Amino acid sequence: MRKITAGLFISLDGVVQDPDQWHFQYFNDEMGNAISALAETSDTMVLGRVTWEMFAGYWPTEGADEEGAEMMNDTPKLVVSNTLDSVDAWQNSTLLPGDPTKTLDALKEQPGKNLNIVGSVTLVRALLRARVLDELHLLVHPIAVGHGLRLFDEGETVPLELVSTTTFTTGVLHSVYAPAKG
Repeated sequence: MRKITAGLFISLDGVVQDPDQWHFQYFNDEMGNAISALAETSDTMVLGRVTWEMFAGYWPTEGADEEGAEMMNDTPKLVVSNTLDSVDAWQNSTLLPGDPTKTLDALKEQPGKNLNIVGSVTLVRALLRARVLDELHLLVHPIAVGHGLRLFDEGETVPLELVSTTTFTTGVLHSVYAPAKG
């Protein structure tokens, strides 16, 4: 059975917004290998509307000489949105309207590799609450950003179990969580 996985860059104070402002100083080969390993376990990207629109504004115009462009453009993409009418702006994109918890849970039963959510914090939150997300990969950066969208809302309780953790030489922790049993 397929899994639904998600990978997020996150600061020590839980901020996931605008990682381009604070993430790159910590990026190294160890992190690149962890991200690549997660991508290799999947055959489909799952994106929320905001992330898809951001990526669709960049990746379709990038040629094969741009690192990551071939993978981003060739990989099938499921776009979770009830507001978009079309996802024709980026090849291999399919609109997935309706309740993502039911639709994605049903897709786990189909043959194939894992479904990997890229970014898309609102979607990750919804799938965590519904206990549909199977693995949450957090790349915790040793920086407190102080402002911005956080992974969890104030007062929200989401029980998780630690599956594994690795510390990179930059101080980034790659922690993998699953929904707590029970």
